[in-house]
Amino acid sequence: MAITEQEVLAGIKEIVEEVAGVPGSDIEMSKNFTDDLDVDSLSMVEVVVAAEERFGIKIPDDQVAGMLTVGDAVNFIVKAAN
Repeated sequence: MAITEQEVLAGIKEIVEEVAGVPGSDIEMSKNFTDDLDVDSLSMVEVVVAAEERFGIKIPDDQVAGMLTVGDAVNFIVKAAN
């Protein structure tokens, strides 16, 4: 069964809220992890690991560097999981 963008976004919100303490209501597709949500590089690693476990995918390191926004991450996960 295909995973939807909304399901992935909800999962990312939970992960970022838990890892970085950012309120879920602040996390939107257009938000930049570093500039808007203050997710540092160590926290980003934790977000990636949690997302990999949650969605059963692998996110290569070179892809992580290109995930600047929540939308970038959501789009990658939707493609990788389906």
